[in-house]
Amino acid sequence: MAKVIAAAVQTSASSDKSANLRRAEQLVREAAARGAQLVALPEMFNWRGKRSEEVAQAEDLEGPTLTLMASLAKSLNIYLLAGSIAERIIGESKNYNTSVLFGPDGKQLAVYRKIHLFDVDLPDGVRLRESDTKKSGERAVVASVPFGGIGLTICYDIRFPELYRLLATLGATIITVPSAFTFTTGEAHWEVLVRARAIENQVFVVAPAQFGRNVHGFLDYGNSMIVDPWGRVLARMGDNEGVAIAELDLDYLEHVRRTFPCLQHRRLRQTTDGLERAEMQA
Repeated sequence: MAKVIAAAVQTSASSDKSANLRRAEQLVREAAARGAQLVALPEMFNWRGKRSEEVAQAEDLEGPTLTLMASLAKSLNIYLLAGSIAERIIGESKNYNTSVLFGPDGKQLAVYRKIHLFDVDLPDGVRLRESDTKKSGERAVVASVPFGGIGLTICYDIRFPELYRLLATLGATIITVPSAFTFTTGEAHWEVLVRARAIENQVFVVAPAQFGRNVHGFLDYGNSMIVDPWGRVLARMGDNEGVAIAELDLDYLEHVRRTFPCLQHRRLRQTTDGLERAEMQA
């Protein structure tokens, strides 16, 4: 499979989980109808509400949200990235921010728990402490699929290039970045970071995002993007709900890596100890 059609879904999730899931399903179906074989949803696509309600809204990996995503992937015969949800941790007051990749058979191919939590004070006065309700993950994850390796990351992870280099070392040819970037940081850095991670690791980056004014009162940047290994933006959303679609040419990726072999020229190597490689299930 030398070419894959990918889609980045852009939404504006609210505290109405049922409505969020209905709209997510509609957009995934729209993407599949337009030929997408790999569809990615944004960070926290199923629910965004008060921090105090998050524990109650968290779900297990076999909960209703991911059960729906599994069924959707199977019925549409696609690879589906359930951007991220709040995953319940039994016996703890915090959750994981978790991204799950499903195969065309509806099975979970990879589970990634966000490593880097967004604890910042922004110039516009927005103060965020993701660690108040979330626990950090510890493992980088690459899923092996017929058309290559899909590396999973979430939002703030994109500011940590060492994670992306590790994913490339593990065989990633496509890296997903479901996000909910604030407008302030997104306007300044989103495109630069997405393109940089694609260029330096010679991978395709599929980055679906939330947009618009969220339930916390500030704006999300949107601008979901798909970028190729040369850093070209293949598809991009604006400030609206919808689907960005692009063809990923894996032969072109190999051409870039062969003619500009910077991954082979590295002098400083990183250990892959403690990393998790998720293999495709038959």
